[in-house]
Amino acid sequence: MQPASSDVSTAMASRRAVISIDQGTTSTRVVVMAEDGSVLASAQREHRQYFPHPGWVEHDPVEIWENTRELTGLALTRARLRTADVAAVGITNQRETTVLWDAVTGRPVHRALVWQDTRADALMDRLRADGHEDAVRARTGLPLASYFSAGKISWILENVAEAGELARSGRLRAGTMDSWLLWNLTGGTDGGVHATDVTNASRTLLMDLETLDWDDGLTGLFGIDPDLAAGMLPRIHPSVGEFGTITGAEPLSGLSVCGILGDQQAATFGQAAFNRGDVKNTYGTGCFLLQNIGTTPEISDHGLVTTVAYQLEDGPAYYALEGSVAVAGSLVQWLRDNLGIIRSSAEVEALAASVEDNGGVFFVPAFSGLYAPYWRPDARGLIAGLTGFATAGHLARAALEATAYQSRDVLEAVVADAGHRPEELRVDGGMTVNDHLMQFQADILGLPVVRPELVETTAVGAAHAAGLASGLWRDLDEVAGLWREDRRWEPALSSAERGRLLGQWDKAVQRSLGWAEQG
Repeated sequence: MQPASSDVSTAMASRRAVISIDQGTTSTRVVVMAEDGSVLASAQREHRQYFPHPGWVEHDPVEIWENTRELTGLALTRARLRTADVAAVGITNQRETTVLWDAVTGRPVHRALVWQDTRADALMDRLRADGHEDAVRARTGLPLASYFSAGKISWILENVAEAGELARSGRLRAGTMDSWLLWNLTGGTDGGVHATDVTNASRTLLMDLETLDWDDGLTGLFGIDPDLAAGMLPRIHPSVGEFGTITGAEPLSGLSVCGILGDQQAATFGQAAFNRGDVKNTYGTGCFLLQNIGTTPEISDHGLVTTVAYQLEDGPAYYALEGSVAVAGSLVQWLRDNLGIIRSSAEVEALAASVEDNGGVFFVPAFSGLYAPYWRPDARGLIAGLTGFATAGHLARAALEATAYQSRDVLEAVVADAGHRPEELRVDGGMTVNDHLMQFQADILGLPVVRPELVETTAVGAAHAAGLASGLWRDLDEVAGLWREDRRWEPALSSAERGRLLGQWDKAVQRSLGWAEQG
């Protein structure tokens, strides 16, 4: 295992905590973690979701930055620590969500386009029709999909006049949310660091998986002038290492940002999935299953994407196969906010438990199409099997079970690629507190499901990366020793019943396809 950077660790060895900034799709959370891996304090705040057109999803980057500043102070106060007690800061973020801003004024040229946003579908269709799909996938590990950042950058450059003008003058910066936060933390308009890490860069459709650098051919393909891309796009760094010093952002000023990982890679890091074959599944706004495949990128034959899992400073990149599900926890929010059948997300488990089974109801939540392993942007949400017998309880149960079914589809693709089935599935994320869902997940997979003591492993992973780089922990073995099992669910469903349910689910999925007109 590779040790932490000695330059940083020597100066910080006496400090006993790290701060993790977890910038997610629906909220931002700041966590203060102690040297023993326990959480000392946290603070969290939701931000507004904008839906200007069907399939379009936006965030206000300024709101997110202001929330981040306030939450860091609040979390540190709750932990009763001083800045001098903190070794370093780590960042994890909603991946693919893209913001473009003016480096002189610090003002975004448009609201951030969120990873769920589908407005680049037409561009992807044209590139696919022109025969670019295979070459792009071979170079990036990703399919041509509006999910990734390149199409979002292209749309803003084409549709926001100011963006093109700023790009030509050298003032435009583009990046994912980690880059936006890092730039602001490290000075913003007064010398802010414009950088990202390999995991976030690997989600853009613009980075070559082999060279771990921006590719001129790919930037040109998406309408980004290669001569301008060097100034516009962030520098790519290893995930674990020093990115820059925080300045002017009290109470963190003077601390170093020593780790950045995209949220699902951070969860993988937090689950200590450091070795080839390790698998985790995160249940949050979406659902994301990653399997570590070692230091050689492999392209999936079964609808998964190849992505960078993590990279330590001066070490090789580790890669993963990933299956992404667009709608998981956000479906529970939809039941709350759009249908009003629950008053809080926590009520969904009791409502689902009020009925013995799903009553024949299946919910395919293809609000933005279907991601892995289908990659069908023309799919739309579908509730199948409704009869007069169905109640709100059946709908709630079907909504929870949809997450488990979608996770099963992804795991089967992983098994098809890897040639073997994992012995267990490590799970994390907010939805894993739902015992009914976790038991059903074990049942429908036919595998044990294991939850750690700290389920918000995105924040944990960013904290571990920062602590490793700053010398709070010596190496990956010590970090792995911080992981502790909380609960395990064993499958209890008969194979016959599992097969019957999966047959109905597959039938519902097929009926969801082809609803949206493309192009």
